[in-house]
Amino acid sequence: MQVSVWYFGDCPNWRLAEHRMREALDEIGRGDAQVQLRAVETEADAAAAGFAGSPTFTVDGVDLFDAPPATGALTCRVYPTAGGLAGVPEVRDLVAALIEKVA
Repeated sequence: MQVSVWYFGDCPNWRLAEHRMREALDEIGRGDAQVQLRAVETEADAAAAGFAGSPTFTVDGVDLFDAPPATGALTCRVYPTAGGLAGVPEVRDLVAALIEKVA
């Protein structure tokens, strides 16, 4: 299983995104899975990667949250949470997405 967190350096949420992904993997018994951090550094890189905003979570190349159309830009992404829109999904939302996509 290849788990990636896609981000751009000025995103204020990517470090928390990595932390929550590791927590979610621990919760589903996959704490041994490597989390690859994938920096998107330029608008051209964003367009080439079909970047949907930072942070984006993928497993085996598939977006865990059914990505909105690619922006092709270095933008932040928001996620629905119990408390409203946020820059990072809650751990429980990551767990649910992992179970759905990996199981």
